[in-house]
Order: sequence, then C-alpha cells, then structure tokens
Amino acid sequence: MSEERTIRRDRMRFIKNSLCSNLAILGILFNVFYFVSLYQSDVGTYYYKIAIGASIVYNLIFMLAVFLASEGVKNYKQNYSYLLAAIGVMQIVRIFYIPMQAHSTTTIIGGAEALVMGNGQFYTIVAFLAISAACLIASAVVNFIKCRELSAHLKELGIQNA
Repeated sequence: MSEERTIRRDRMRFIKNSLCSNLAILGILFNVFYFVSLYQSDVGTYYYKIAIGASIVYNLIFMLAVFLASEGVKNYKQNYSYLLAAIGVMQIVRIFYIPMQAHSTTTIIGGAEALVMGNGQFYTIVAFLAISAACLIASAVVNFIKCRELSAHLKELGIQNA
C-alpha cells in the first residue's frame, strides 16, 4: 500500500467526515424545497386531508432523523448509513403518493375544473424528492465505504473500534 494512501487513511482518525454530513444536510434542503412547493399550493380543499397532516409529521421526523444521521456520519458511525439509505428510499416512495395522486386529480375551483397539481409543479416536486433521495443514498454509500476503510486501517494499527 502506498504511503500517501496510508496517510490519507490515518487522517480519517482525526478529521470529520464532512462530505457525508454535507450530503445529508443537502438532502434536508431539497426536502424543504419539496415541502414549501407542495404546501404553498392553494387548490380549494384538496389538501385538507389526513394524508397531508401525516405528511407534515413525516417531514418533521424526516428532518430530525436526517440531521441526527448527519451528525452520526460526520463521526464515521456506520449504522447511520443504513438509516440514511432507508430514508433515501422513502423519499423515492413518496413520489408515488401525494405528488402522483395530486397530479392525476382534478378539482372544482370557481366553478371550473382544474388540475390539483400542474405539470410544472409536479416535475419540480419530483425533482426535489429525487435529488433529496440521491443525496441521502450517496451520503450513506460514501459513509459506509469510509467506515469500512477506517475500520480496516484501525485493525492494521491494532486499535479497537470505538
């Protein structure tokens, strides 16, 4: 193994995993964009349902969990990779619930039939969720790889993982 690679691996013991942490925070940011874009819509009473209430609660839990995970991956904690990957998959699943249903539904506004969610808003919201998912999954994968590399290095040095 090259000396440069050994030095890079040894530095991991002392520096934070900021790439993974920043990717997780970016995932939160794109979720906020989704959140704002969806909930600013005013299309009659379509969004006044229990599903929207559950979505709001999910968004709060999502932001708390991802922030916690961002702090965990910053310190090379491998278990947070699984949490971030699961939440990233949930972001993809969310595309098929509220956005997909709202995009294919019409409502009566002012006596005229109108789409609940137009094409522009739908594609924007799907992009926000997809980018959020990609950031979270990338954070999980990179953290998993870095944790394995650090663990192997610590084993070479004869140091127990904390």
